[in-house]
Amino acid sequence: MTDETTSEQEQISNLMAQAFALVQACPEGRVTTYGWIGRALGYPRGARMIGWFMNEASADVPAQRVINSKGELSGSWAFGSPERMRQLLEAEGIVFNEDGRVDLKRYGWDPARDLSEGERIRILRASGSNPAHPSKRLEGLMRYDAASPFKGQSPKK
Repeated sequence: MTDETTSEQEQISNLMAQAFALVQACPEGRVTTYGWIGRALGYPRGARMIGWFMNEASADVPAQRVINSKGELSGSWAFGSPERMRQLLEAEGIVFNEDGRVDLKRYGWDPARDLSEGERIRILRASGSNPAHPSKRLEGLMRYDAASPFKGQSPKK
């Protein structure tokens, strides 16, 4: 799903911006998963890629709302301490079960299910006005990960 007319860096930037836009659309007090975001972007095996994007998210992206498919806070290390991500979610009203997981049936927000097609398209189109800036490290990861749409491409400028 790569585009020959734009550079790899621009394509990654656009994909990151779209992921960030979907996460920003996730309502307060709800969570989404890396896989749900990936699937809504057309990458059903893109959970790891979305995790990399969230690691580079700016403060205006509520990355704490993105958790793994088991309801676990797998990205909590990116918040400076393992408890910070949980604290942010609890401040939004999310309750954790005794295993430290979030009940996805209660708090889950799947953009493919919970947005109309028109809303999703509007959000993705609007993401172009807020470009993301992938790091060189992320660009490298995108070229080598098996689930990446850029795997095996040589860098083009």
